[in-house]
Amino acid sequence: MKDLSYLEGKPIAVLGAGGIGKAMAADCVLAGQEVVLCDLEPFASKTLDNLKNGFRFHGNQTNKFGFYREGVAKFNKITTSVEEAVKDAEIIIVALPAVGHKMFFKELIPHLRDGQIIHIFPDNYGTLVFRKMMREMNCDKKVVVGGWSSAPYGSRIESEGPFMLPSTRIIYRAITLRGAALPMTDQEVFLESVKYIGAMDAITQGLGPVGGNTVMDTGFSNVNPILHCPGVILGTGALENYGVIYGDNKNDFSIYCHVYSPTVSKVQYAVYQEECAIAEAMGVGIQPFEKEEFFSRSNILGSEYMGPGMHVPYEEVYEMALGTGPFSVNHRYMTEDIPIGCHVFHELGKKYGVKTPVIDAMINMANAMLDRDFYADGLTLDDLGIGHMTKE
Repeated sequence: MKDLSYLEGKPIAVLGAGGIGKAMAADCVLAGQEVVLCDLEPFASKTLDNLKNGFRFHGNQTNKFGFYREGVAKFNKITTSVEEAVKDAEIIIVALPAVGHKMFFKELIPHLRDGQIIHIFPDNYGTLVFRKMMREMNCDKKVVVGGWSSAPYGSRIESEGPFMLPSTRIIYRAITLRGAALPMTDQEVFLESVKYIGAMDAITQGLGPVGGNTVMDTGFSNVNPILHCPGVILGTGALENYGVIYGDNKNDFSIYCHVYSPTVSKVQYAVYQEECAIAEAMGVGIQPFEKEEFFSRSNILGSEYMGPGMHVPYEEVYEMALGTGPFSVNHRYMTEDIPIGCHVFHELGKKYGVKTPVIDAMINMANAMLDRDFYADGLTLDDLGIGHMTKE
């Protein structure tokens, strides 16, 4: 195992000040690390606006091993300059929706230094985009780049009326995540460096990280398209009527609590089966799930924070998920998970001769629901730099 002890005490740069970015940055501060938080306009004026008195990190943080940390984190520096954020950092965390990857990567790549390690949460094929942009920008810095199947927690930025508060509620903590580096020769260093990210402590002290079989594996193992897209599409009536003609408070709505059912789970399992067929045709990995794991309110999400066997029956209220939304169909559960998650599977299915009727149905329904054309707007294999590649 390569000695990475030089990372101890080094500053960490967190790029992206949304729900996951600020949560991870705060968690690292509370773990005793020096953190620089960076966001770009047009988001920064809102996301970085009210942090002068710190950022509150709290919540139930449900997890099997009871790992818990809370407090008010004061970041060492807050900036809108990526160059300033990363100049002293050895570990760089990119924690933002995939639609923002290119914007941040364009700013980051010219300021890379040899030896830096970049972690993308969640990857959503960001590692492929990053390496492609490095080639296009003639950057030959010797950096390690890898991504993760998900973020280390479920979290929600809190608000009061129209105002975003400097506070996040951590709903659960993952005790394991699946990650991979690009190229795979950097895998050992990438996984070892997790020990120097405070926001990953519940994982390193839980079941530990799992190395994926290529970054396609971590893309395939992102459970969001499986959980979110069928949940929103099949539950739109419940979503739009909750708190209107039934239900007490609209803000209590959750697709887990108010949509998931045995029939919805059948669709989610069908999406997973299509993903598995593509992974098999390509010869890459995917996180394994047993069929019965899909048939409960916690669905396959439960494995991330409680491990295999997590099961909340349909007949019970899933207290942890109450109020997690979404509260509109125009939400990242659709606007990100359809054009990135589902559309990449659609493209790979065509390339490798795997039929994807259920995934395609998700895209078609999303097109009608949002007046969009996600076939035209979705991420393509050429965008990832792999359109020309064979299985080999």
